[in-house]
Amino acid sequence: MTFQEAKTWKFNPFDLTKVWPHKEFPLIEVGKMVLDRNPNNYFAEVEQMAFEPSNLVPGIETSPDKMLQGRLFAYADTHRHRLGANYNQLPVNRAKCPVMHPTQRDGPYCYDDNTTNLPNYWPNSFLDTKCNPKFKEHVDANVAGDVDRHDSSNDDNFDQVTDFWNKVLTADERIRLATNIGEHLANAQPFIQERAIGNFEKVHPDFGAKIREVIKKTKSSNL
Repeated sequence: MTFQEAKTWKFNPFDLTKVWPHKEFPLIEVGKMVLDRNPNNYFAEVEQMAFEPSNLVPGIETSPDKMLQGRLFAYADTHRHRLGANYNQLPVNRAKCPVMHPTQRDGPYCYDDNTTNLPNYWPNSFLDTKCNPKFKEHVDANVAGDVDRHDSSNDDNFDQVTDFWNKVLTADERIRLATNIGEHLANAQPFIQERAIGNFEKVHPDFGAKIREVIKKTKSSNL
């Protein structure tokens, strides 16, 4: 989806509860993760592993999704608290190719040579380090709009779920989904049950009807 398409798309493309239709926006394969062995030491190679969405390769950038924007710094902060300030020096998290970054150094739990005696500031007169324009982020110069609270109560919350019910789930899966929801709703107050069933009926009348049937059956068996 281009930035221009995102501005006029029929729903907020950065809404966590929505899925971009794969028919209009086919998935793009960007790589492959190969697991070809079990860990030799579970603690060192699994429990000390530190994944974070801010750790990106050139060509892939983050979206304006609010949840993702928060996770960009929150995950790294969590790793610093859990594993120490230099968690990226641990063998399981260290880059395969040598990375020289003298401005990211020092602090507790320093595991490597700490970039020896290189200056820890940039620019400096001792390193011929230059910015590579290849790694510059996308810039959208035409930003406009009002800064305000967004009322999501009028968002379309049912069309995608209807497609999921009609086109993705099998008949058996629909029964299992309705049974799971209905059995949990059976212990709720009647007005809560009716409100929930009303929401599921907006997805599909059969969805709401099946849940109502399960609630009735569950209540009868509990008597």
